[in-house]
Amino acid sequence: MTHRMGTAVSLAVCAALVATAAFAQKKPAPPAAKLFTTPLTIDEMTGKQAVIETTLGRIVIDLLPAQAPNHVGYFIKLAREGAYDGTTFHRLVARGIIQGGDPLSKDPEKAAQYGTGGLRVLAFEPGAGTHVAGAVSSVLLPGNKNSAGAQFFICVVPQPALDGQYTMFGKVVEGIGIAQLISETPVDQAGKATTRVEMTSVTIRDALPPGVEPFSTEPVEELAGYRATLETSLGAITLELLPEKAPNTVRNFLRLASTGVYDRTSFHRVVPAFMIQAGYLGTKQVPMDESQKALVRTLEPEFNDTPHEKGVVSMARGQDRASASTSFFIMTTRVSSFDGLYTAFARVVDGMSVVEAIEQAPRDGEAPAPRIDLLRVRVSKK
Repeated sequence: MTHRMGTAVSLAVCAALVATAAFAQKKPAPPAAKLFTTPLTIDEMTGKQAVIETTLGRIVIDLLPAQAPNHVGYFIKLAREGAYDGTTFHRLVARGIIQGGDPLSKDPEKAAQYGTGGLRVLAFEPGAGTHVAGAVSSVLLPGNKNSAGAQFFICVVPQPALDGQYTMFGKVVEGIGIAQLISETPVDQAGKATTRVEMTSVTIRDALPPGVEPFSTEPVEELAGYRATLETSLGAITLELLPEKAPNTVRNFLRLASTGVYDRTSFHRVVPAFMIQAGYLGTKQVPMDESQKALVRTLEPEFNDTPHEKGVVSMARGQDRASASTSFFIMTTRVSSFDGLYTAFARVVDGMSVVEAIEQAPRDGEAPAPRIDLLRVRVSKK
């Protein structure tokens, strides 16, 4: 980015692109005719979201083709080709910006070149919006507005000094807390991350219509085709869901999982020969978006005939039977007294050894010590 940014954070961002400035001196710009023009129409790109799965959590971006059609089209092209998978967020300014997408960052042996790859593809598109928190914009070479490409940055906080200088082509709608967490990764004196924060996958999906919540319309038969994988700091636990027993509870769990509400929470209560419990939002390490907060609610009970035996998953609650919300527990033994008093909605089908490892972990009272993270809950079809 250029010398025109005014704040201390902006100056740090500017310094982070010294490497690309050096690269710019070595490689002449291509003729304008060779710059990318998307074959997709604005209608074909409207209503699309990019889901960036990272090693620290999930970020979801609304793409904005009306204001930057070629940038959006190029991003969609790269994502569908898997070009971002395995790249890193290589330049960071704490609580300022995160920068990534350089194809060279797939190779740890090319760390010295990070920030120099994947540029000089796109012409500047002046319809860009304001650089509010969550704004997603293209990276440029200093002094050359027609040098964007694969690399992009996300504003963790507002950066009004960037308005009009960079093409904004998206806006984070879920996971700004994850972006902040990434920004706090340690860096060296040049602003390069000293720990790899990878984009494990970047996929393009249709956004839900306004006012429609995830997993609110699927029939029970379709819900039964999903599985949820709890990715923990001790390994993965895969759940088979039981929508025929507790349809609204399953919808709620899938909704919270798919929108990142469970990301960076922990297993906060462990009672050996009884159960392990997770999902309490008081353990969440990153702030939630307003859209995520709107999905957190109490549930009417759906008590059913599923026995509370080893591997069964139920919703935790207080004295009020309608007080279940986000917290859930996994049984590690048979407790018949729970039958009909707690809403069972899933069972473990893979990863019981991880459940047992959590059950046997050192504790301070009932809390594991050290902390055992629920990094995220990944939703997939069978």
